[in-house]
Amino acid sequence: MAKARVKLQKSDYSEEIEIQSSRYILMNGDKLEASQINLDNPISGTVYGTLLNYKGSLAALKEKVDHPPYNEPPKGPILYIKPRNTFSSFSNPVPLPSGIPELEIGAALGIVISKTATRVKKEHALDYIEGFTIANDISIPHESFFRPAIRHKARDGFCPIGPWVVSKESISNPDSLGIRVYINGELRQENSTSNLIRSISRLIEDVTDFMTLSTGDALLVGVPESAPLAKANDLVRIEIDEIGYLENTIIPEEKLSLEGIL
Repeated sequence: MAKARVKLQKSDYSEEIEIQSSRYILMNGDKLEASQINLDNPISGTVYGTLLNYKGSLAALKEKVDHPPYNEPPKGPILYIKPRNTFSSFSNPVPLPSGIPELEIGAALGIVISKTATRVKKEHALDYIEGFTIANDISIPHESFFRPAIRHKARDGFCPIGPWVVSKESISNPDSLGIRVYINGELRQENSTSNLIRSISRLIEDVTDFMTLSTGDALLVGVPESAPLAKANDLVRIEIDEIGYLENTIIPEEKLSLEGIL
């Protein structure tokens, strides 16, 4: 059984668990159904997203990146931050802003950092990883990637993460994990981390060459091309092999405000 760490809502501490299946876990000797537990976001540090790290996503923008202001594909990783106001967890509703018909679903594998990482060589990158989790890097659909998309990517609740952090020892090969997105039970996207431009180890090497990653930080490896769209009341489920699934429902923010959730 895979070993993992969870954080429960209203708790200051994480709990060690064993994952029996995508539905059931063992915690403190008790068999529990994951969907019946009030899980919190398991990330304590900063969440960094990575743009254009899937081969298909870069290929889709080939003509744009070959023109001004860039004139060529990026040579290093393109990062952005998902601030704490975006943090959410398993089963929490995702607010749909007023006047926005659909949200872009960003299925991402999250690398959770175990210790301070500075100028790490790829051969040693796994030594700095605690484990892996699932993130939904949500965005309001937009055309421009030349300017920071803060209004589109940093809305409240736009980064559900969870349901847990699976230990690196429990993952057979993080560079070959299948990723699937279901909306209302229908498969809408399927990809694999085998299609990353920068592998897990290479991404850590390239990022820590110019910035330090700290204990508890999460580095999202990227979002596959052709991200599906979800509208009000859609149930979104992201599955990643050997980790489990992350599930959230899109709810209009006006309704959440009336219910006192926002």
